[in-house]
Amino acid sequence: MQLFDLIARIAFGIASTALMLLAGALIVYAAFQVGHAFWIPESAVGGALLEAVGYTVIAIAVFDVGKYLLEEEAIRGREMRKAGEARRSMTKFMSTIAIAVFLESLVAVFAASKDDVSNMIYPTFLLLSGVALVVGLGVYQRLSVEVEMDEGPDPQTEDVPTRSKAKTSSARKK
Repeated sequence: MQLFDLIARIAFGIASTALMLLAGALIVYAAFQVGHAFWIPESAVGGALLEAVGYTVIAIAVFDVGKYLLEEEAIRGREMRKAGEARRSMTKFMSTIAIAVFLESLVAVFAASKDDVSNMIYPTFLLLSGVALVVGLGVYQRLSVEVEMDEGPDPQTEDVPTRSKAKTSSARKK
């Protein structure tokens, strides 16, 4: 079983490193495209800048996924044993993805509004997807609070929801 764990950790390490390198390549490509747009007359600098923002946003999301895989799977290489630990990790990961979706939809709104207003359906659905992500994350956090209250405080970080601290302190007073 330890051999399988080692192989899995190495595979996650390689995959996360590849994702981070690809994210860096996207940013370099975006910078190259912007530089190219400035040097070529009659090129659309605004379009190149919008595309560069889109590439950068995607690169940040891809880099964060790679970082998440590296931290949670390759380095730590264990399942999360505490509900609070899982909640914090999931919140951090999903927040980055939601921000990337919102930024990408913002870029898509600007691009679609310049071309043809009838193309606004894609950015609208992308915005709705971002809202669904945030609402889903809120529901997840709300539901995980009860699990954390049953589990008790995390001794490493003391990251327990405020409601449970109030209940615990009022229960001690009685």
